[in-house]
Amino acid sequence: MNATTRRRDTVTAVLAATALAFGLGACGSSSGSSSSAASVAPSKAPAAAPAAGTTASAAGAAMSDRPFGTACAAVPKDGAGSFTGMAKDPVATAASNNPLLSTLVTAVKQAGLVDTLNSAQNITVFAPTDDAFGKIPKATLDAALADKDTLTKILTHHVVPQRLAPTALAGGHKTLETHDLTVTGAAPDFTVDGDAKVLCGNVQTANATVYIVDTVLMPAS
Repeated sequence: MNATTRRRDTVTAVLAATALAFGLGACGSSSGSSSSAASVAPSKAPAAAPAAGTTASAAGAAMSDRPFGTACAAVPKDGAGSFTGMAKDPVATAASNNPLLSTLVTAVKQAGLVDTLNSAQNITVFAPTDDAFGKIPKATLDAALADKDTLTKILTHHVVPQRLAPTALAGGHKTLETHDLTVTGAAPDFTVDGDAKVLCGNVQTANATVYIVDTVLMPAS
């Protein structure tokens, strides 16, 4: 082999080696790009978090629209006295179907307030349970039931002429009887006029929001 041939073979080998090196470098670059793309992909996952958070917030808002409180378990699960049934009737009719409120219903009838309450629009009623009326000495209760003016004054002190959601319940509210009542606390622990505890709140009827309480509210004399 002469010198010219050896030089040609050497140049060819160098060019081949360079081409191979270039090819390997290109493959490495392509692999790196794929690796980078793969490493970026997971960063898209947290974008789903706001949607999940929004769903949780919506669920929380839905819960706040439901009745709350320990005594809610005593409300019938179905029928006219259930939450669904009460929502279809005006408040006096709805109360008459609730087994917790039979004495209140008797008092409302005695005072002649059934039509007044049923025809009112967007009111809030603080509804004492039978046990709440049971705290009043029988002679005093019987006397109140027999005195329409006194009974009307007591019962209308339980009615606020606006529909109060749980978020708007705390504070002072003027009643139909004209005196204020004061609600303190936050759901599910509200207290009315310092003594009455809300046992089951945010109960919806066709024309009212009802808060069932464990004490009869007495207006200022």
